[in-house]
Amino acid sequence: MKRKRRTMLYIPGNNPAMLLHGSVYGADSLLLDLEDAVALNQKDAARNLIQQMLKNVDYGNTEVCVRVNHLDTPFGMEDLKAIVPLQPDAIRYPKTETVEELQRLITLVEQIEDEHGLPHDQMTIHIMIETALGVQNVFDIAKYSKRVDAITIGGQDLTADMNIKSSKNSSGIDLARKMIVMAAKANRIDAIDTVWADIDDEEGLKQETEFIRQIGFSGKAVINPRQIDPIHEIYTPSDEEIRKAYRVVKEFNKNDAKGIGVFAIDGKMVDAPVVTRARYVLELAGVDHANI
Repeated sequence: MKRKRRTMLYIPGNNPAMLLHGSVYGADSLLLDLEDAVALNQKDAARNLIQQMLKNVDYGNTEVCVRVNHLDTPFGMEDLKAIVPLQPDAIRYPKTETVEELQRLITLVEQIEDEHGLPHDQMTIHIMIETALGVQNVFDIAKYSKRVDAITIGGQDLTADMNIKSSKNSSGIDLARKMIVMAAKANRIDAIDTVWADIDDEEGLKQETEFIRQIGFSGKAVINPRQIDPIHEIYTPSDEEIRKAYRVVKEFNKNDAKGIGVFAIDGKMVDAPVVTRARYVLELAGVDHANI
């Protein structure tokens, strides 16, 4: 079954308590951060701490992704040398603007994997789009490599790059969000939304999550464990939605075995797009639809 990424919780790389107990918060994914959450004079210590956590902490079924620094900084290469041999589930690469940058990253990652006798098909790469140039090139970036299995929008940096006046409804990054979703979906990978910065505004978080679900995002980055449950509630189908989806898939399988592609349930036509949506609902509900 496809991995859920409804919530991806940022954990600062210099916070040993949160790193140690990351899996108890209930997020679908953990983002162990070596970039913006870590001060310049703490980069080495944070890198060493995350190394030890990856070696010694069992995060169970929670996806573990490490956000490294960009290769144009003094820290990016050292991050790769330290993290790649430990093979977390994924590496998140910030401020990606061109295919050439992604190509450079993957080449270096695979050189390190070769040095350690590691395969190239286990650890995936999440790309962050945080500038106008990155948005312009996102379709080429999304399709460049099968190692890329998620694209995320960095709303704070993108807003700064575009000199957008910050607003609660984030209308200034609306086009960027939709372009990133379209690029991700065209390549059958996940699109992850940016953080909701006001941790005390739960209603605003819910409204934004409803919106990003409507336009196709797979989930959202979070900066506080309190934000996890409200997002999961919005991404969790109701019992009625699950029952309808189950029935659609079951009837589809029966009719498909007879060579019937289009049929009706309660007088309403069911075709391939309806079945696709039903399968997605079941995946969100954690129901394995493969053997219905």
